[in-house]
Amino acid sequence: MGLRPGETLATYGRTIYPIGFDPHRQLLVERRERRSFEERVSDTRRAAVLPRGRARHLAERFPPSRGRTGSGVGMLYHGEGRVELLAMLYIVIAAESPGLLPEVGDLAWIAELGEDTALDTACAEVDREARRLLDQEPLGLWSSIQKALDIAGHSADGQVRQEAIRQAALLHTMMTPRLGYAGEPYVEGLPVVGARQTLDALLIVADDGHAPGTRVRSRRSPDDAGLATIIGATWGSSGPPVGYLVWPDAAAAPLSARADDLIVLADQEPLPR
Repeated sequence: MGLRPGETLATYGRTIYPIGFDPHRQLLVERRERRSFEERVSDTRRAAVLPRGRARHLAERFPPSRGRTGSGVGMLYHGEGRVELLAMLYIVIAAESPGLLPEVGDLAWIAELGEDTALDTACAEVDREARRLLDQEPLGLWSSIQKALDIAGHSADGQVRQEAIRQAALLHTMMTPRLGYAGEPYVEGLPVVGARQTLDALLIVADDGHAPGTRVRSRRSPDDAGLATIIGATWGSSGPPVGYLVWPDAAAAPLSARADDLIVLADQEPLPR
């Protein structure tokens, strides 16, 4: 199928904050764009602090959204405990791959510039590794987090130790069975989907691509058939996404698609980046 005015192949361009169907989210994004320099510096100072400062920064930078009515897509960038899970991922990296962590002094200096993207560059490797960890099976991820928290809980650094103890308690709460309204047992679990979408959007800032919530259509479908919403990205070892997880309109489940099989609809990014 040919491209219509304003459309692009999903292998090109960048959509960080797609126009969605949640006016409150759009208001938050626009308000963030209007921050003063002092507010930006305050935010980047917090974003330079691993694990929890950066985790909270990312959750606020990419607030919850929702899919278009009738599309079959529910909440995006969501999940109670999203900040905590993101922080846990950085703790896992500190335990398993400490060489990926940027120097604290370097991050503190960069934070004074008040530029999110400057910090993103400094944290590029650790952020991409955090996203890779979320591709594990849930039990494998849970095991990795528990091991990392055990290590951090015996750290000689009192702040690291206290943070590990706090996160371990939160992990226990997330994974402890409880009873639902009808008396049936369930486990809240880790908000993996929301954390994954947050890191997808973050990596797209530097490497291009199209964030969850972007509306697309299949190159293989005629006319307006094949409309879908991106709900996740598939990453290689470097560069932009090599594919996407998309939810076709009114479908019962998502499917995987190569980037070159998708067309991004016109007017998806409202803000100049």
